Amino acid sequence: MTRKEAIRNMYQVLIKRRDALRKALAGDLSLLKELSAQASGDVVDAALDSAQDEISSQLAEVESRELARIEVALERMREGQYGICEGCGVNIPLARLNALPYATLCIKCQREAEREGGRNSNDVDWGRLLDIHGSDNDVSINDLELDVS
Repeated sequence: MTRKEAIRNMYQVLIKRRDALRKALAGDLSLLKELSAQASGDVVDAALDSAQDEISSQLAEVESRELARIEVALERMREGQYGICEGCGVNIPLARLNALPYATLCIKCQREAEREGGRNSNDVDWGRLLDIHGSDNDVSINDLELDVS
């Protein structure tokens, strides 16, 4: 199989994973809304609900980050840049892309970025989502609108 064919196959894998993550996130968010709307019977129930909310929230965050990375990979495919290291410009080995389909750095550049403590350019800056300039309002999951189409 040529590199071009392997990348075409990777496109299909990324599309399927993207669609699965979108469905999972839509389900996770609806579950969180249901849980917040229910009144709990006692302190133990409230504690269990709180723990479940935290787990669901963390899972949704991990899935959201992966979804963002997949979207970047699909965009790089459309631009003809997929599989090319953003650090040094060499082809990222297919074995790495098979293991981590949204990798944007070769192993050497990834190690260097980790040594320097730098962030991967695909990391989502969640701080940009909050209005940190003069707003005292808290943001809840019910305040967010997501397009999962």
